[in-house]
Amino acid sequence: MARCEEVSDVTVVSAKGQVVIPHALRTKLGIGPKTKLLVYGRKDTIVMKKLEVRDLEKELEAMYKRVNERIVKYGSLIQEDVEAEIQAYRKEKAKHR
Repeated sequence: MARCEEVSDVTVVSAKGQVVIPHALRTKLGIGPKTKLLVYGRKDTIVMKKLEVRDLEKELEAMYKRVNERIVKYGSLIQEDVEAEIQAYRKEKAKHR
């Protein structure tokens, strides 16, 4: 049975409604600036869950790099070639999830 280590601390809500997540929790959970959190509440409990948001810009750059490399190697592409590259890239990314 896996053991779950819990880290707890006390924080205060600011006048603006902001809450500081204690350093130990941020470090343990890998929460840094711009990290997205899903926040929901039920009765007297607030839950924050770290979201893993895909970086679509980086994925597009990688896809365009592959297309450009193919143009250099084989010449200009037709629409069907571009669509095939997109599908191949998506399949490759799906394998690594």
